[in-house]
Amino acid sequence: MFLALFGTVVIAGIVGYISEKSGFTHNGYLPSIIICVGGAFLFYFVSIMFRIGFGSPGVDAILASIGALIIVPTHWRK
Repeated sequence: MFLALFGTVVIAGIVGYISEKSGFTHNGYLPSIIICVGGAFLFYFVSIMFRIGFGSPGVDAILASIGALIIVPTHWRK
């Protein structure tokens, strides 16, 4: 369980970095990584509490990170 949590953080950080590097977001590297990690943490704990998910914890982390980047508005987003 704890290894899945650490893997979720690592995957979310990588998704945040790649989204900024590819031009999907223009928030800055650190804000994008923080947004992704926060969304992945939230979905990880909700999936444990309610036993929902899209498959493996890695897939859940990727989808939650992308969803958090889309949902969370920032100052620089147009």
